[in-house]
Amino acid sequence: MLSRVSHSMLALTSPTKPIPTSLSSNQRSLLSKRVCVTRGRRRSSTMSGTTAIRASAQRLENAEKLIDSVETFIFDCDGVIWKGDSLIDGVPETLDMLREKGKRLVFVTNNSTKSRKQYGKKFETLGLSVSQEEIFASSFAAAAYLKSIDFPKDKKVYVIGEEGILKELELAGFQYLGGPADGEKKIELKPGFLMEHDESVGAVVVGFDRYFNYYKIQYGTLCIRENPGCLFIATNRDAVTHLTAAQEWAGGGSMVGAIRGSTQKEPLVVGKPSTFMMDYLANEFGILKSQICMVGDRLDTDILFGQNGGCKTLLVLSGVTSLQMLQSPNNLIQPDFYTDRISDMLSLKAASV
Repeated sequence: MLSRVSHSMLALTSPTKPIPTSLSSNQRSLLSKRVCVTRGRRRSSTMSGTTAIRASAQRLENAEKLIDSVETFIFDCDGVIWKGDSLIDGVPETLDMLREKGKRLVFVTNNSTKSRKQYGKKFETLGLSVSQEEIFASSFAAAAYLKSIDFPKDKKVYVIGEEGILKELELAGFQYLGGPADGEKKIELKPGFLMEHDESVGAVVVGFDRYFNYYKIQYGTLCIRENPGCLFIATNRDAVTHLTAAQEWAGGGSMVGAIRGSTQKEPLVVGKPSTFMMDYLANEFGILKSQICMVGDRLDTDILFGQNGGCKTLLVLSGVTSLQMLQSPNNLIQPDFYTDRISDMLSLKAASV
């Protein structure tokens, strides 16, 4: 179980963010060591206290070697397995090949709009055979985190998000309010108007929310600022997401940013790149992190998630990150390998035999 302080710090480890001066000198020191400095610069490890040089990413040329070096592949979903509602070419054959070689497959997504069960149905609709136990969405991570800290059952959770979070909280036995039901609520400001809120709310969970509005901002803000000890939990801080394959859309980070702005508090991030889900997966399956390869399309979530967890990392260029972005002098996050799409593992595997 990770402490609240450690989760707050993990939420701040984006390499593009300055380290807040409000933290203690010890916290600032730990955070500075977590920042991944690459392309010939030093990258520090908080676990060993040692420093190592991380070189620029290598194009994947020998898939067989990578496959044989790990036991588990963790895949991001949007931008890796699918884009919007469209399956990316070659995915079924690639997953079948890895399963035939005895590899464990796990699918981790920062999208909190669906529960694990709902994601299982999406995989099925796309023709992929994936069990619910292999799926870890940030909606599940929020409920799992509350369970890990023994969140009181007499407290409530206010949800700024969609059905996925509500379903996972319900399965975990937590009381909740908010969600899509508050999407149509409005505030009619009148002289002297005071908005009431439930004082038994002990946590506000913020995820991607297509029904986001000012009512939710104010309600969540009141709970966090006025209810003693109320937690501010974010499923993720993704800047953009793929609602359709036609373009990028504003992501859950925009909702989290609004609440952060009004409360002036940093959230506890349970999705990538926080290590909470990685630690949970390692414990759940008994996986050695050194035997895991994290495959994703985002540098600041997927690849940083793998690096924070001590895993091998493979960036695919089928989603958010382009080759130009990867090779930019301003990019400080370098995966171990990169390739165009996960189906390259099929052709590169054959070529390397």
